[in-house]
Amino acid sequence: MLPGEALKVRKPAWLKVQAPGGQRYSALKKLVRDRGLHTVCEEAACPNVGECWGGGTATLMLMGDLCTRGCRFCNVKSGRPKEGWLDADEPRKTAEAVRLMRLDYVVLTSVDRDDLPDQGAGHLAEAVRRIRTETPETLVEILIPDFRGVAACVETVLAAGPHVLAHNLETVERLTPTVRDPRAGYRQSLEILWRAAARAPSVVTKSSLMLGLGETREEVLQAMRDLREAGARVLTLGQYLRPSDWHLPVVRFVPPEEFEEFKTLGESMGFLYVAAGPLVRSSYRAGEYFLRDVVHQLTHKDSDKSEIQSTKSETMLQTEKFE
Repeated sequence: MLPGEALKVRKPAWLKVQAPGGQRYSALKKLVRDRGLHTVCEEAACPNVGECWGGGTATLMLMGDLCTRGCRFCNVKSGRPKEGWLDADEPRKTAEAVRLMRLDYVVLTSVDRDDLPDQGAGHLAEAVRRIRTETPETLVEILIPDFRGVAACVETVLAAGPHVLAHNLETVERLTPTVRDPRAGYRQSLEILWRAAARAPSVVTKSSLMLGLGETREEVLQAMRDLREAGARVLTLGQYLRPSDWHLPVVRFVPPEEFEEFKTLGESMGFLYVAAGPLVRSSYRAGEYFLRDVVHQLTHKDSDKSEIQSTKSETMLQTEKFE
């Protein structure tokens, strides 16, 4: 079965979750609304929003809620923002929200902003700097867009000092043209991860794959090997769920035991940590998946670049965008 073919079965029991609620959830939702911020937890209709918000983890989405890309898996609205619009006060408001939320771990992500000269890299970097200054005890992960493969944008974000830098490969190479916006690329994403790992070896690099879109087992394993070769240290794998009829249909619901197998295989490939399961998302319970002592160990000592540099393959030298 290929993307575009509908899966005519009910969601299995392992995909059922409770509706979000509770005092902390309501308080965080109000705080975010009062400051005009957005969360990918809500915009992307994540099934784990209640659990994560109740556990000291949140994912804030910067630069508005309108993305200039149109990926066929993503529930974030697509379109063209008012030319050049950007809330210059958003980094400050974001840092303030993190402080008031008393977050142990915050994930910053964003819509794609192809309309901006630096694609928003400077804005994201400023948000990281503000949080690191205002709440230095909070671990900061930033999930970056592909920046169309521009190295300077990646380096701008790295210079702000995030603890974790993530960029999602999303799917296997064969399905990338169908699943992702045409401006995205499988090899381009791998190159971004390699560049980040090579330039800032003390920053944890991370990526994510969705399963259930028609990929084969061997294609998933190849994508995992490619990510490891690119220097990714942490991997998450989760089940793709269709947000609407416009989006790509689910081809297959992957059972928990297969996710467990991928987790074991990923660990044998050398990933520092692999989170795999039907309800796992890129930033799902990040504060638990990245044990604080492990992150601090990696981000507070000089790392040897030789491992990362020695694994870079010749096939990843095809693009000259990073020269």
